Amino acid sequence: MKMSGGPASVNIKVFLLIIALAIGAGTLLYTNSLVSKLQQREREVAQLFANGLEYVANASEETSDLTFLFENIIKPIDFPMILTDAHNNVNLENKTDIRNVRFDSTLSDSALRVFLGSKIIEMDETNSPINVKYVFGVDTLILTKIHYGDSELIYQLKYYPYLLIIIGALFIIIGYIGFSQIKRSEQSNIWVGMAKETAHQFGTPLSSLLGWIEILRLNYNDPDKVLDAADEITNDVEKLNRITYRFSKIGSKPELKPVNLHSTLTIVLEYFTRRIPQTGKKVDLNLSGNKDLMANINLELFDWVIENLIKNALDAIDNNNGKIDIVFRENKKFVEIEVTDNGKGIERNRKKDIFRPGYSTKRRGWGLGLSLSKRIIEEYHKGKIFVKSSLPEQGTVFLIRLKK
Repeated sequence: MKMSGGPASVNIKVFLLIIALAIGAGTLLYTNSLVSKLQQREREVAQLFANGLEYVANASEETSDLTFLFENIIKPIDFPMILTDAHNNVNLENKTDIRNVRFDSTLSDSALRVFLGSKIIEMDETNSPINVKYVFGVDTLILTKIHYGDSELIYQLKYYPYLLIIIGALFIIIGYIGFSQIKRSEQSNIWVGMAKETAHQFGTPLSSLLGWIEILRLNYNDPDKVLDAADEITNDVEKLNRITYRFSKIGSKPELKPVNLHSTLTIVLEYFTRRIPQTGKKVDLNLSGNKDLMANINLELFDWVIENLIKNALDAIDNNNGKIDIVFRENKKFVEIEVTDNGKGIERNRKKDIFRPGYSTKRRGWGLGLSLSKRIIEEYHKGKIFVKSSLPEQGTVFLIRLKK
């Protein structure tokens, strides 16, 4: 089996699927990480509140000091913070006034003051400073100004949506390019396949015509053989006419009429029965079903489907005891046509691919026959066609299901 023009599109789809899964997994892990950090922060705040209540409840004037403040409030702070006087001057001697601010330890005091001044301006643009006031009488004195910025976690949360937008945009662009490539590839396969299908459709009756012409040349004195050859030439010319009609109907809405299935299928099987010996194979064609069963079909297009299924069955048969059975029946809702062969079968993981343009089980196939058959049955006849069963080296069963 092979994929004609198909692996590239399949690889792109698999690649896009892997990217989608990677993005989903990465987003999930990243979100879970942020959620865990926030949960931890909430636990710390809750614990801090509990510790504060416990401290107030158990503290006395003699034991009250700043130990609780520094141990339980200052230490857990993980966001940048700078303490200054009322005029934004930093006391460089007190290292606790500068927390979680990264700077070059080799800077001189003047350079460090300039750096911290710019950081203070940056912090104040993000968050208004908090004034620590001392009230005496009617006057208020600002003892300390607390300038603070956002923690690393807040920054992550801020830029996370933008990160998702960028990733989403990249994925959409990649997806668009990928599916555009797939579409162009499939369109190319369809055009190539259609050209080869046309050549193949015309090739069978044309090669047959050449054979009958040769018979006429060799037996022009034998009236019986001449008449037989003339009849077969007429059949092949009618076949060419039907092929032309079929291609003319592609893309247009065909007319469906009640047709006797037994008569229709018999004509198709008789055509192949006369020509199978030319292939060098020995294959028995069998037909069974209710001879009075009618179905609403477009005769030319439906014949095309049956021919494609028989051709695929013939190609799949590589033994000297080939058999193709066609059974048609009806139930309460549907008319069903079952085509069974004892060929090499279809691999389980390929069953969904056989109706895709470009797929072929033949070494030199073009992979359009079954795709056209699916379109004819499902879009034109509003029915279904699928692989009912298939086993390697045992054969395949195709089922066509039409509404009554």
